[in-house]
Amino acid sequence: MNKPWLAEYPAEISKELDLIEKPLQSYLTEASSLYGDKAAIHFQGKEIGYRELYESALKFAGYLKTLGINKGDRVAIMLPNTPQSVIAYYGILYAGGVVVQTNPLYMEREIEYQMKDSGAKVILTLDILYPRVSKVMKSTDLEHIIVTAIKDYLPFPKNLIYPFIQKKQYGIVVKVDHRGQNHLFTEIMKMEKVEVTPEDFDFEHDLALLQYTGGTTGFPKGVMLTHKNLVANASMCDAWLYKCKKGEERMLGILPFFHVYGMTAVLILSVMQGYKMILLPKFDPETTLKTIQKQKPTLFPGAPTIYIGLLNHPELKKYDLSSIDSCLSGSAPLPVEVQQQFEEVTGGKLVEGYGLTESSPVTHSNFLWDKARIKGSIGVPWPSTDSAVFSLETGEPLPPNEIGEIVVKGPQVMKGYWNRPEETEQTLKDGWLLTGDLGYMDEKGYFYVVDRKKDMIIAGGFNIYPREIEEVLYEHPAIQEVVAAGVPDAYRGETVKAYVVLKDGESLTEEELNEYSRKFLAAYKVPRIYEFRKVLPKTAVGKILRRALVEEERQKIEDEQKTS
Repeated sequence: MNKPWLAEYPAEISKELDLIEKPLQSYLTEASSLYGDKAAIHFQGKEIGYRELYESALKFAGYLKTLGINKGDRVAIMLPNTPQSVIAYYGILYAGGVVVQTNPLYMEREIEYQMKDSGAKVILTLDILYPRVSKVMKSTDLEHIIVTAIKDYLPFPKNLIYPFIQKKQYGIVVKVDHRGQNHLFTEIMKMEKVEVTPEDFDFEHDLALLQYTGGTTGFPKGVMLTHKNLVANASMCDAWLYKCKKGEERMLGILPFFHVYGMTAVLILSVMQGYKMILLPKFDPETTLKTIQKQKPTLFPGAPTIYIGLLNHPELKKYDLSSIDSCLSGSAPLPVEVQQQFEEVTGGKLVEGYGLTESSPVTHSNFLWDKARIKGSIGVPWPSTDSAVFSLETGEPLPPNEIGEIVVKGPQVMKGYWNRPEETEQTLKDGWLLTGDLGYMDEKGYFYVVDRKKDMIIAGGFNIYPREIEEVLYEHPAIQEVVAAGVPDAYRGETVKAYVVLKDGESLTEEELNEYSRKFLAAYKVPRIYEFRKVLPKTAVGKILRRALVEEERQKIEDEQKTS
């Protein structure tokens, strides 16, 4: 198949990658040897070197072995971005296990579902989350809970002060019972490290990770990602960042590791290249600005809502963000206005990329350097990656500029869905991953996402793409965040509703917004309803949950019908 985008590649980026067939954890072994005393992690003022990280991971691996973890067994991590989450990630891999990333915001029902579905035997979690996890233990395959605390890796005197803050915040102090099921992370770290080597390693087929999809529609599915998938995607990322220097960059780790983008672009890439990870357990604009000024990160993978949050901080101008050189935005469409403002503030480059959990995750990106970025484009396919646009009617490839479903193929594409062969078959066809996203490719090979197939609004027979409406509304100077969605309408089938968050101190009426929209959108695309909100529902990585808003609207209509 023709790949017009390859003509756009700068000479520094290889068109095809030669992957070395070795396990993901071997990159930490190498980093320990190459950068032993160099900081691997900075966390709240404490630094951990690569050698210490490696030895801690081996201790964790050895302990998992004593708990009966064998090759292929699943071990869950339910933590924010902390040193423990990095240690455990590689420790599980050294033990031959499969990582199951679990969102620490999950409630009991969600934890129970994921533990049952994955069959995880061990989970590592925070002390404040221990009561939640312990309640679901009997109804799952969980045999052991390993407990840690934020204070465990805080420097003095923060480690002494934090438990008092925690008690004030949560009203609890967790005491763990050590009778076979419950274990303390700090005790494990006091043990001797043990060399652990899994037998019969298979680069292409051995799983490294079960990464659960967001589950905004139906139940979350476990995406099976192999060592090859993750090594391939991190290697592609490295190839794309060709100006970055091995062993020298500083990576800002705000994107949560329990989201595949943060895990690949921050955790795996940093260890692979010997970068320093500056970890923040959650996104707070002021803390982030202070951290950037003090720690001077050069790389800042993020999501649009993170960049928007920083740009709208009232004291943004008092912080020096000039250390930031390169930012790759993912998880949601990046408004052009946000890109331009962020580049002006930092002097660095911010470009939009594209991917899915099922592709480890990145498949496309704009070029960071030496090429003009194309407005509204997700960029071109990454090295060793093929992409096309298939007709929704015939399933055949479409010529340039025709809208269909974007499909991708490459070494980063998942093995399949965990215990879901039928859904795997529906999503993987002849080696192609069907993304569910509608878009087109131009003559040069740049791709454009029009919208999610499931999010397309059909109003009065017209196909309307929410992203186009959102791009227009984001350019209004009073708007901070916006999402457009199709809501039920008795006459048109669906109608367009825009949910709007205004910038602090700004005011706007429906009439003013309607008048503005009509200047830039065809009449049938103009939202018929506007709702102003203080906040919008989001995933942990900051992706706005459009489907949650649609479900909320449907529920409202059902409730009204019941009372009428």
